[in-house]
Amino acid sequence: MESMASCLGGMEVPVIGSDSVKWFNVSVASSSSSSDFDSVIAPPLTEDAASSCCNIGDPPAYFIWRINKSCSNVLEIVQFCSFADFPRVGLRLQFATALSPYAYICKNQLSTTSRNPYMLYALTVTGVAYLIRLTDITCYGTCSVMPPNEVLELNLFNYCDYGAITAIAATNGCLVIGGQDGSVACFRLGMLDSSAPGFLHELRVDSSFGRLWSLMSRRTVASVKDLVCLDVHGRKLLFVLHLDGVLRVWDLLSCSKLLSYTMNASTSEGARFTKLWAGEITNDTNLVPLAVLLKPDLEVDGEMISLYNLHLNIGGKTNFSIEPSTMNISIEGGVIIDVKVSSNKIWILKEDGLVVHNVLGLNESREFEQCFGLQESFVAEQLFQSSEHAADDLFWLAHSLYPSAKEQIAPRVTSIFLRMLFLPDVYHSSVIRATLQDHNKHFTDSEFHSLTADALKKEIVSVIEHEGVSRSPLSLIYCWKNFCSHYIDNWCNKNGPCGLLLDSSTGAIGIIRKSSVSLLRCLEDIELLAFGCFDELGEVANSKINLSNNLEREVLFEVLRCTNSLSQQLGKGVPALFYQSFFSQPSISPEEVVGSFLKVLESRGTSSAAAALHVSELGVDAAWDKGIGDHKFLRKFSTEIFLSLHGLYRKAVTWDKVVDVILKYLNFLVPQKIENKSDCKAVLDIGTCITVQVTSQVAKVMFESALDILLLLSYMMKLGGQINMTPEDVSRVQLELFPLIQEIITEWHIIHFFGTTPCESPTMEDFSSQLSLLQIDTSANRRSWNEKLGKCDFTLAFILLLDQQNTFEEGVVSRHLPNPNSLIAPVHNFTSWIVWGRNEDESSSFSIRSTMLALILLKHGQFDAVEHLLTMVNQNILKEKISSSIQGVNNEWCILLHLLGCCILAQAHRIAPHTSTEKKVNEAISCFFRAASLHEASKSLQNLSPESGLPHIGFPDHTSPGAWKLHYYQWAMQIFEQYNMSAGACSFALAALEQVDEVLGLSESPITTKGRLWANVFKFTLDLNYYHDAYCAIISNPDEESKYTCLRRFIIVLYERGAIKILCDGQLPFIGLAEKVEQELAWKAERSDVSIKPNPYKLLYSFEMHQNNWRKAASYMYLHSAQLKHEAALKDCQLRSLVLQERLNCLSATINALHLVRPSSAWISPLLEGKPIQNPSKKARITMPDQEADDHLLSQRLDTCMDIEKLENEFVLTSAKYFLSLANVNWTCNGIEKPSPNLVELLVHSNLYDMVFTVILKFFKGSALKRELERVFIAMSLKCCPNREISKKHNALLLTSSKDEVIHDSIDTAHQSKGNDQWEALEQYIEKYKCFHPRLPVIVAETLLCADRLIELPIWLVQMFKGTLNGRWGMAGSESSPASLFQLYVDYGRYPEATNLLLHYIESLASLRPGDVFRRKKTCAVWFPYTTIERLWCKLGDLINSGHMVDQCEKLRSLLHVALVKHFKQLNVDSDDVMSSATS
Repeated sequence: MESMASCLGGMEVPVIGSDSVKWFNVSVASSSSSSDFDSVIAPPLTEDAASSCCNIGDPPAYFIWRINKSCSNVLEIVQFCSFADFPRVGLRLQFATALSPYAYICKNQLSTTSRNPYMLYALTVTGVAYLIRLTDITCYGTCSVMPPNEVLELNLFNYCDYGAITAIAATNGCLVIGGQDGSVACFRLGMLDSSAPGFLHELRVDSSFGRLWSLMSRRTVASVKDLVCLDVHGRKLLFVLHLDGVLRVWDLLSCSKLLSYTMNASTSEGARFTKLWAGEITNDTNLVPLAVLLKPDLEVDGEMISLYNLHLNIGGKTNFSIEPSTMNISIEGGVIIDVKVSSNKIWILKEDGLVVHNVLGLNESREFEQCFGLQESFVAEQLFQSSEHAADDLFWLAHSLYPSAKEQIAPRVTSIFLRMLFLPDVYHSSVIRATLQDHNKHFTDSEFHSLTADALKKEIVSVIEHEGVSRSPLSLIYCWKNFCSHYIDNWCNKNGPCGLLLDSSTGAIGIIRKSSVSLLRCLEDIELLAFGCFDELGEVANSKINLSNNLEREVLFEVLRCTNSLSQQLGKGVPALFYQSFFSQPSISPEEVVGSFLKVLESRGTSSAAAALHVSELGVDAAWDKGIGDHKFLRKFSTEIFLSLHGLYRKAVTWDKVVDVILKYLNFLVPQKIENKSDCKAVLDIGTCITVQVTSQVAKVMFESALDILLLLSYMMKLGGQINMTPEDVSRVQLELFPLIQEIITEWHIIHFFGTTPCESPTMEDFSSQLSLLQIDTSANRRSWNEKLGKCDFTLAFILLLDQQNTFEEGVVSRHLPNPNSLIAPVHNFTSWIVWGRNEDESSSFSIRSTMLALILLKHGQFDAVEHLLTMVNQNILKEKISSSIQGVNNEWCILLHLLGCCILAQAHRIAPHTSTEKKVNEAISCFFRAASLHEASKSLQNLSPESGLPHIGFPDHTSPGAWKLHYYQWAMQIFEQYNMSAGACSFALAALEQVDEVLGLSESPITTKGRLWANVFKFTLDLNYYHDAYCAIISNPDEESKYTCLRRFIIVLYERGAIKILCDGQLPFIGLAEKVEQELAWKAERSDVSIKPNPYKLLYSFEMHQNNWRKAASYMYLHSAQLKHEAALKDCQLRSLVLQERLNCLSATINALHLVRPSSAWISPLLEGKPIQNPSKKARITMPDQEADDHLLSQRLDTCMDIEKLENEFVLTSAKYFLSLANVNWTCNGIEKPSPNLVELLVHSNLYDMVFTVILKFFKGSALKRELERVFIAMSLKCCPNREISKKHNALLLTSSKDEVIHDSIDTAHQSKGNDQWEALEQYIEKYKCFHPRLPVIVAETLLCADRLIELPIWLVQMFKGTLNGRWGMAGSESSPASLFQLYVDYGRYPEATNLLLHYIESLASLRPGDVFRRKKTCAVWFPYTTIERLWCKLGDLINSGHMVDQCEKLRSLLHVALVKHFKQLNVDSDDVMSSATS
């Protein structure tokens, strides 16, 4: 852009929406054979071609057609009107073969039907011409093939025999082609049938000569290079340009030649003429402007455009004449893309830019030449691609602005690049999609078109983060630089210029790009100054800036040169970073930002931090070289700017003069107030879109111009005395200029913000409300807002424009495109309305005006924009109050704070499901409190419009300050409550409570008001899970009814949230509420399911235990046990065990609680304690008289008192039932006094020995206890030998089912097979319980021998019989003595064991030590079971007599005989000794 700065006269303005057209693909069938497509006779497509057809039909329509060289058989057509929005649909016609670079669209004047109002002429490279009758493009949505009756096809190869086609033209009802041999043929295509006479006319130079002479003359005519059809005063003229410069004009209707002119008379020999352009005729001069492209010399590169005028002399007979060339324009470098010519201007579009010449100027003069800036240079500059170091400059500026927080650089830089990418002048849907595809982000068409601006930004950020993950901020800059470089390349490839659009009726000029359309506009006066075009603003500077003399003009231009030098030194990142600082959190003041920028001028890249970064990124050597280069560059700039400022001082003599000039210039930058009296309604049309675009462009220039002045003045103040600035000069700058600059920057920043920030899309939960708010009327124009909100190309400015009833266009809305000079006036009107409003608004300051704008945006849900707008204005008001202490700003400040609070609150509600809202809520609370505290706030807020969409405050006109605050705080409380922001609602409820005592004459009593407010405090704190605060609100509530209602709700919510334990931990002070809490808990317990967690009875137990009410605690826990007992009966085995275990816990807790009570009072009456409790606040639907209820309870009571012993009995039985349930055995208990007879058998059968002995010891005493122990050990003994036949003697021990229980499953066979485990259990328990019944070993041994006579008794069991006497006293002993074992052996035929046992004890007796012999000789000292011995002897004899085991039995008898003989001898001796000792 800098290269064009000296002659820049205009800019390109993209038409919003033209980059996102959805195409309807329609194929055009061909009747020609495939052999007709072999030869190429028409000019092929070498570059992308495009053109336009303007003012077709009524209302006038504009058509744009394009042919892309990458898809040369497809013709793209877009139809639009200036008085409507740019269409989002277009037509793609797919032909069988490639097209020649020409198409023509016109009104269908050959048919009176309105079905096909347009006609399209096209030609393929194979010579097939098409006439297609078109309807509105929107009608082709469901069409895939063009209807045959709407397509007329003509194969020119069948009609022409004079060579290749070199030029094509068409007009309504006529197609004209020019040949390589100079011939011209006219086909009445669409007007006549191809077989009708006169369908083909060949335009010859002289038709009266013979055929031979015609052939000869035809060879002398140069080839046709271009054809142009033009309507001139109702006549259809054809302009034919030949290669040798001969221009012929033909009348197409009469096929007669009107003019022949040779245009190369003034040029050198060998010139070649290649292109002809003709403009529309002017009615006042009857001139047709012509432009001819020629190459003067084949040996020298370069082309020239010569301009001519065709004169029409209208009289009795129309005569045509051409003046010699009025201007020759040399084309230096760059390929010409397109040219448009009018009566006073010629527009030349080249690859490197667009140039306009005033054709009324002098020949060969460049005095009237102007360049127009194209989007390529603007996009490159905005994305920091205009120079190699632009992005690096941005980084160093950001590094200076955030030196202590390097982690802030990356998000700030990312925000800047995102904002730049989504500027309306930069954003292009197909380009951004192609760039994402370059980075492996692929989308389908539907996916991409459904993306909102926010969603698309997230996709871009994910790409950058993926490439720059875990890298330094400088590397992030390189990632963005690479991304933007791809974006620029895709922009040039996919959206380069390919044609011009000219509306001769208004002079509107536009550029047709590959995938968009744009218009051109002239620069605003301030833009000419900003771009350095000082020479063109002599009168402007003197009149509009109000400069009094040439000295002031020179001073101003010198000041602007200094600002340009300063901005070039700092780089392109200064405006971007300064703009972004308005969005920083925490906010950064403009003074801090400017101070950081100026530090860069002192140490650009030479600071220690910068040096370290250079070394880490570039290496030591490269960093050293860069540091030296930066230092030299910095010293050069410092010297030049220092000399320039000194020169400025010398020229102005005093700094006061400079300040005066700058003040005038700043007043020129202030948005001007303009009276707009238009009565036309605003519509969403192309003019509106252009107004928004131009507004953002002008605002950008204004913003940057004011910023440049701010930087220059700050730099001058920093130099101070070095440039002879006195303290008075510095003070004047600070007091007069800085506030004005700050105001200008703020206003233009907000205007630019409106013009470039996409609207927020409505949230899903608010969609219905958004529809109702946006559909202000029933017009389709307003209804289309809904689908545009959230899109990248629909900015906030559209909402502001379309919300107004009147348009900002001057005069009646035009049905044609606006000319370049008329685009600035609507911008002035729009900016004036934004800053000053309309005449009837009577807003005296921008702060008041900002509240009106905020109301409009709030009405349409643009909360982020409102927050930014009001935050900026709020900061300015704060500075104003600090500097001037003006109370008058209170009124506007109050409304501003109120709106800001509403906006932030709505934002917090919107982001609540995804992120934390604490900060937003606190900000909203602060805004509302500040608004309420201002003087006369009630009067200010009454002026809010009810149409704003905000909740109505609704308070009386005349109220005291206290009453106003009470009302306002309650209103704020309700708003926060509606948005589910309980923290804010609680704050305002507490604030309202403080105002109750100060307000007199309330409509309700103070106690009622306080009760209601405390109830709200309770609700909000409960919502926040602040349970202690909620309980404090309950006990603080003076209204008893409200207090108890809150208490009930408190308990219910604690139950629902699982936080009910807070009532039982002893931390809450139950001041007079203990009984109420107990009643609520008991009422809840009786009506709650047993599965509720935590169980209410447990809570009551804990509650009473903390209150030291142990009996009540035991009663509630026993009631829970009873509840579980009923529940267990309904469950299956698996669930029943869980319920029984819980019941055991309840009984254990009951017993433990009663142990804390005195023994005389350690009992409970569960039936009376469990009497149903009626909720105090609720009435039972079915009531029973008290006396009847008491009688009912007494009749059921019988003996309901439960002491510890009964509870322990129930605990034991419940334990048995629990363990049986674990073994899948269901047992029913009918009472707690005594277990059922089958319980012991079930427990033994389930191997639950601990439990069975617990039951026996608990419920049986004396002989019953021994009997039960015998039964248990008999069963246990039998389990040790399960494979043996059980004696009939013990059949009674087998388990049987009773009518009171059902065995669902047998004992696990795995347990039965574990014999070792059974033996170990038998040994363990017989050792433990033989003290209760000494005969248990005998019972066990007898059972084992009965079950298996051959079983080998375990050693431990035999040892129990032998004891520790070792036979010193024979076989005497307790019930389980050796004699008992001996008898068992004899009874069950175990004769060898019996004999060995007897021999063992006889031998033991005989082998006593001398000390024991004396004891043995005492009376009755030794005993043996002689009767059993005799039985053993007899049994052995019987066996011998029967012949069974004779040898073994004789051996045993022999051993027994010998032992007995010795034993008896010993007894005889001992007896004699006893007798002798007795007689002596």
